[in-house]
Amino acid sequence: MKARFHLPGIATHFKFNLIFATVLEQYPQYFRDFEIASFYGAFPQSIWNGGRTQEGLCDKKFVKMVLKAFNDRGIPVRFTFTNPALEKKHLSDKFCNMVMSLANNGLNEAIVVSPILEEYIRKTYPDFKLTSSTCKRLDDGERLAQELEKDYSIVVVDYDLNNKFDILEKLPHKEKCEFLVNSNCRPACPNRKQHYYNVGVQQINYANHMRKYPDQPYDPIIFGDGANQNCPFFTRNLFEIRDLSTNIKPADIWDKYLPMGFNQFKIEGRTAWLFNLIETYIYYLAKPEYADIARYTLIDFCHENDVLSVNE
Repeated sequence: MKARFHLPGIATHFKFNLIFATVLEQYPQYFRDFEIASFYGAFPQSIWNGGRTQEGLCDKKFVKMVLKAFNDRGIPVRFTFTNPALEKKHLSDKFCNMVMSLANNGLNEAIVVSPILEEYIRKTYPDFKLTSSTCKRLDDGERLAQELEKDYSIVVVDYDLNNKFDILEKLPHKEKCEFLVNSNCRPACPNRKQHYYNVGVQQINYANHMRKYPDQPYDPIIFGDGANQNCPFFTRNLFEIRDLSTNIKPADIWDKYLPMGFNQFKIEGRTAWLFNLIETYIYYLAKPEYADIARYTLIDFCHENDVLSVNE
């Protein structure tokens, strides 16, 4: 069984992820036995987006370019449409529906948490495979098992269950389970679900503001939705999270999870600093004995393609 990794940043890390896919194709000997299952994220001003606030602006031309670049490689784009604060009025959003229409080719996917959005996508875009989001906080084995019986292609395991093998070994449909390997959130955080909701509210406010005033900066404090900015765990790097009980070590993926029947893994990092993301990819995806040359090659490709000089 081969590990399948879902990697972050269809827009924020678009150029870098294309470079990574190229390096993986040209130097497969540097990397562990895995495949890119999807690149996930959302395009700027997607009001359905959740989990992390997606800033910026883009047009239809950029959306089409990104979809073509990844889909031509056979790699799905998976949209993080996990905003728990959505209302029915948001379902008709022109930008999100434009994105879904362009991506409606049977290859691409969406992650969902809102029942009303899930129902809308199932009815309007039935060819999309749907993933049940970790934002649902299914943090006990019984509720997770029930979710796995539903009509989802993938169910993201709440990361508080990572490494709890007594629970994991009893789960049905292990092939549908996806694990977030590198969460920077503190284990058993009591504020996590509220934080997801806060992000959803901020995404709605941000999208509405940028459509009306694209030349004016958005200030979350003015809108009163900057509650997550004071979270001390939000920007922790790879080295600060390795000892968390929710962290999954690279060796454990191949030595424990794959033999148990789990093969879906997700790397967090849509809003990560580029060099932290590079180090994370190398840590999880490169063979230890080739880590240095893989890192150098990846950075060299980034330099040649002028990725290091821009704010990714």
